[in-house]
Amino acid sequence: MKGISYPRYGGPEVLEYGELRDPKVGPDQVLVRVRAAAVNPVDWKCREGHLDPVLDAVFPVIPGWDVSGVVVQPGAAVTEFAAGDEVIGYVREDFLSRGTFAEYVAAPVRTLARKPRTLSFEEAAGLPLAGLTAYQVLVKALEVRRGETVLVHAAAGGVGSLAVQIAAHLGARVIGTAGEHNHDYVRTLGGEPVAYGEGLTERVRGLAPEGVEAVFDTVGGDTLKTSANLLAPEGRLASIADPEVRGYGGRYCFVRPDAEDLRHLSELADQGALSVHVERTFPLERAADAHRLSQEGHTRGKIVVTVGGEPEEGPA
Repeated sequence: MKGISYPRYGGPEVLEYGELRDPKVGPDQVLVRVRAAAVNPVDWKCREGHLDPVLDAVFPVIPGWDVSGVVVQPGAAVTEFAAGDEVIGYVREDFLSRGTFAEYVAAPVRTLARKPRTLSFEEAAGLPLAGLTAYQVLVKALEVRRGETVLVHAAAGGVGSLAVQIAAHLGARVIGTAGEHNHDYVRTLGGEPVAYGEGLTERVRGLAPEGVEAVFDTVGGDTLKTSANLLAPEGRLASIADPEVRGYGGRYCFVRPDAEDLRHLSELADQGALSVHVERTFPLERAADAHRLSQEGHTRGKIVVTVGGEPEEGPA
């Protein structure tokens, strides 16, 4: 099969397009013909070796954890899916090797759910990692409740844009930091935009004088101190960007695959409560350009790599 891999850690230039070994399909896996795979900041962080302290790399590494595609072959123990089913997945294992930037991926059933009918393959590919991150932080870590005010940082980004929509669906009032060029976009998501940068505390206090009940941090660093100072009494703080959040009494969160959570997100999308904005797509062979754009850090919504083509019976 064709795909992208890297033989060592490094910059985007280490990504190579070419022939890869066909994946084997374990008993609890399904072989998925990939139609699209989203790019996430964690992809280039893995490629540069930043996650080496916690994840072994078995080179060559195929990058990518997000996928949308069509089931080609279920494993021997699989009853949840059949050939022809359209699925989405956050296909993460606890080592780096068998990712989604290829024509096929053998995905554990625990990482998959049925693709939302209302989303294209490109849009659906952008839902799993970012959507699960937003859902698990808001619902499980911050336990956001109806009527509360939630501050979401980087509200126009991949995770932030989904967090705004999910928090609004939960019945919360949502304030979102974003560049001024993205303020109208944040409003369409159901949030009240504020500009980030100097004076942020005063701007948020102008909207929520008593403070906010919950802060979802996606930035880290100095933003943590600002966020802690904006909390109402008994307010909660969670970060996906900086474990130093614990020093402010908050929780550090790392998304995990969860088929039930992913099914819920798919249902929200089909109900019209959740949309995925795809800022740009790249063909698989240009995955390095997709990584470069992601690394710039200013994308609205998601960047997606497309594999294209109609589902086949399996790798040649």
